[in-house]
Amino acid sequence: MRWDEDHESRDVIDKRGSSDDGGGPRGPGLLGLLPLLGPLLRSPFGWIILLGIAGYYVVSQLGLFGGPTRAVRQEHAPGVTAGDPQKELVHFVSFVLDDNQETWTREFSERKMPYQRAKLVLFTNRTATGCGYGQSATGPFYCPADSRVYIDLGFYQELSGRLGARGQFAQAYVIAHEIGHHVQNLLGTEAKVQGRGGADKGPTSGSVRLELQADCYAGIWAHSTGERKLLEEGDIESAIGAATAIGDDRLQKMSTGTVSPERWTHGSSQQRVRWFKRGYETGKMESCDTFAAQQL
Repeated sequence: MRWDEDHESRDVIDKRGSSDDGGGPRGPGLLGLLPLLGPLLRSPFGWIILLGIAGYYVVSQLGLFGGPTRAVRQEHAPGVTAGDPQKELVHFVSFVLDDNQETWTREFSERKMPYQRAKLVLFTNRTATGCGYGQSATGPFYCPADSRVYIDLGFYQELSGRLGARGQFAQAYVIAHEIGHHVQNLLGTEAKVQGRGGADKGPTSGSVRLELQADCYAGIWAHSTGERKLLEEGDIESAIGAATAIGDDRLQKMSTGTVSPERWTHGSSQQRVRWFKRGYETGKMESCDTFAAQQL
């Protein structure tokens, strides 16, 4: 992917190593995760937490996540320093975030609608959010209460390592998917689904339809990058690899050895790939209506 390697975003909030994260008080245990139920179910690994797979939580808390401890930074600034081991990744995340939001600003403008930009919070281990206390173990997630995407950059090591989804566009897909949830929030889709019991499970559930639509919206952004000649050889395959890697069926198989469709909250690998490709191939929001689809 072609991108500005020195890019900084006013919408990135760098809280890595702050007192709000690993250096501060610990969260209030499982009860403290209750307000995060919605974001947990939308996170690629939220269902693992709900199944009580403690092993993943332990791994995610090891010293693989983030750089050295640093003072609390001012909000709205990436705060990248010359010695930051994650410097390049922070610049990349900042570029992808802004490029996504510029794409959606244009999409909303064409529909005579205002687009309100989301913030993206970089954190280490744990952080306070508008939806409760967030943990890096949940993977990246979006909180509709504060319109912020949260990500521990160490997740990308898990994505390229254990999950085998490599390449920059796999990383970009993750952010585009979460911004897709922000788009749903602005359009009121998130509230409608939650009002109809969006925390339900199963291959055709409201939760799965919400996730697949966010995948389709990520595909729309990918379509835009293609139109602007930002794509390079292998980029779309990289995104498809990421969508495949975080399908419910594949994650269940890796963790428990069995596949239980009745517990799906995000959709199978095949479903996630299909809807990402649909957004990418059409570039149209109208093609992303997973709630009207008879087959997902």
